[in-house]
This record gives sequence, C-alpha cells and structure tokens, in this order.
Amino acid sequence: METIKDIAFRLAERRLTLTPPDRAPLFDVLDEAAAYELQAQTNAIISLKRGPVVGLKIGCTTPVMQKFLNIHTPAAGEIFAQTIHEGYIILDHQQYRRLGVECEIAIRIARDIDPTDDIKDVRSIISSVHAAVELVDNRYDDFSSFGVFRLIADNFFNAGAVVGPAIKNAHALALDKLSGRMVINGREVGQGYGASVMGHPFNALSWLIAQRQKSGYILPKDSLVLLGSIVETKWVNSGDTIEIEIDQLGSLSLAIA
Repeated sequence: METIKDIAFRLAERRLTLTPPDRAPLFDVLDEAAAYELQAQTNAIISLKRGPVVGLKIGCTTPVMQKFLNIHTPAAGEIFAQTIHEGYIILDHQQYRRLGVECEIAIRIARDIDPTDDIKDVRSIISSVHAAVELVDNRYDDFSSFGVFRLIADNFFNAGAVVGPAIKNAHALALDKLSGRMVINGREVGQGYGASVMGHPFNALSWLIAQRQKSGYILPKDSLVLLGSIVETKWVNSGDTIEIEIDQLGSLSLAIA
C-alpha cells in the first residue's frame, strides 16, 4: 500500500500540471488528521515551485458555500507566496483548469501563534483586515464525489488570492455587519454579509486557530487568512473583469487574459 509520502508526490505533480487527482488507495481510508497531514506534505513539495506557504484559506464557512459544495463543516487550505497578488492583477486563464473567484474578508496575523497559545480574544492577534478575492481552481470532473477529506488533502481548491489595502483598525470594525458584492463584466452576480461567516468572521478565525493547534502547527506572524466567501463561487473566462467591494474595506479588481 502506498504511503502518505508516495501520494503527496503524485498529488503535487497533478496539481502542478492541472490534472485531476486519481483515486489512490489511501484516499479511501482518509480521516481528517490524515487529510491535513497529506495536504501539508503535498504543499511542502509544491512550495519548491510556488514559494513558501504564507497564508491559509477557510472554506465552507458560509451557508451559500456549504450549499454550493454540499459540505457542512469548515475546511482549511494553504496559500503559497507566488500565488498572492496585491492590488490590480491580470491573470492568465491558461494557468488554471477552471478558474473561479470568491468575495472574502481577509486578515493578517500580528504574531506567531503556537499550539500552546490560549487566545482569549482573536482581535488581539489581528494586524490588519482586507477585502480579498480567493482564486480557486476546479480540476475535478465531479468534486462532489471526492468527499471533504480528499478535497482537504488536495488543498481545498485554493489557487491563490488577490488582496486589497490593509485596514488597521480591526477593533473598530463590526465585521459581521459589513456587506460585500461581486461584479463581473459590469453586472452584479452576488452579495452577502460578514455575519454569514459562521455568525461572525472572528468565529472562522477561532476555528482555524483551534484546527492548527490541534494539528500541532504554528500559525506564523504576517500570515494571510481568508475567512470564507460571502458570495457563491463564480467561474470566469478569458476576457472577464471582476470587481468586489466590501463596506469599509474598499474594493479591488482583476482581469482574466
């Protein structure tokens, strides 16, 4: 039977070549802990091509995304340095298999958080808040057939992020009250509210901290964390322009070549 290391090399090769993952024998017996371990080993290989892991995304934190994916528990993936873009960017559609965009509230971590830290108030570990677009890539013929643990092992769709300007006064922002919207080619395609993110975006951050600590991982200072999409994923094509706007966090845009 293949080991996690064997499958990590194959998963990494398939991600880098935009190929759907195959059904390795181990995939049939994955639990949550094994899924995150396989994710970590796979991403360590991919980081040789895409730079170090500098952030995390949390998927399925909102009802709209839980319904869309038919997954009803949060799941985390990692983000590589070379896939994070700040401000306006033109993306090459050919670098993705099926590119999607999501409208997110993001934060940066103010200090290292290790597995023994007892965080009383997550606001104390936030250095800035941002509007962000998560870039996702659907390499699956039918992602619903893979199940949540296999999707976690394969980094839960993440293909990067586009990040807006830093807003420093996180303590003063009522993130649950903020509304956001997404516009593609001049037409609004979705809107949502911060409260959709597990009742409050801070709850998603608390979930991530607990998940990382349970797995024994450090959450490093300056990590970018995407807290979950308040708008259903929209698949985009060459020639599309995308803009998101979130109250008090500003707007950002990108184009697909």
